[in-house]
Amino acid sequence: MPQQKTMLSYEESPDGVFDSSQSNCSLWNSSNPVKIPLCPIISPFLVGVKTPVVDLSIEWEDVFAKYDVVRCNGHLKPSSCQARQKVALIVPFRDRYGHLKVFLNHIHPFLMRQQLDYKIYLIDLDDDILFNKGLLLNVGFLESGKEYDYDCYIFHDVDLLPENDHNLYRCSDQPRHMSVAVDKFNYKLPYVSIFGGVSAMTKDQILFVNGFSNQFSGWGGEDDDMFNRLKFHNMTLMRSMDDVSTYKMLKHKQSHPNPKRFKLIKTGMERVKQDGVKNLQYEILKRNEFPLYTYIKITI
Repeated sequence: MPQQKTMLSYEESPDGVFDSSQSNCSLWNSSNPVKIPLCPIISPFLVGVKTPVVDLSIEWEDVFAKYDVVRCNGHLKPSSCQARQKVALIVPFRDRYGHLKVFLNHIHPFLMRQQLDYKIYLIDLDDDILFNKGLLLNVGFLESGKEYDYDCYIFHDVDLLPENDHNLYRCSDQPRHMSVAVDKFNYKLPYVSIFGGVSAMTKDQILFVNGFSNQFSGWGGEDDDMFNRLKFHNMTLMRSMDDVSTYKMLKHKQSHPNPKRFKLIKTGMERVKQDGVKNLQYEILKRNEFPLYTYIKITI
């Protein structure tokens, strides 16, 4: 009698179901890499608007099998050309495995069509510590930078699905806010100083402003503080046209707001040099390398 296939519920992680990625990652570090031409500035595989498929019943086994070409812990390179940017996708995370399956099912083909050299990192925090998005984004920046020379860091909420692949996941000479038009907000920018959702920065830009604040425990505030950091350092925030930078937001329960966020935002520039990516101390509790992403859980 054939063995019954193990199924995972909506909120279960893939721990114990999938082993670490079986891949030829070592070939990427060869001392004699094969020389290939640069990819085109605009990928020929872009299709424009593609409505995200939101299937919360999709199984982990199906997601992993669907994109079996990605077999380097969430890292993929185009095979026929050299990508113009190396991109780390940093996703702050806590117990949203149902959304994660939908996100991975959508984002991998989206990024493949853009001919990027990319990897996806999920950064989680000790369950006993109040969620801190800014801190996790800083950790993602530091940990991803230890293993690869990335040109660009995309900070990405797990519940946002890009709808148009002409919204290029690349960095520019100024920080970019990418999730300009979200369906929840009727595809309008909620307020002019918003920097949350999806944003892109280079290594130099992140270090110049000392990354995100580590003080915003609970929901809200860290992205507005980052906007103030950019302004404080005389940097210009870039945004794509709202007919290109459109996103679908997955439904979820709103987290409890941080009651101290407004005071922290008001006083943020007083501690910008001491509060950020350069001053962060943490300990890694777990690191799991799955075929479609690398999961890192930390404590402070």
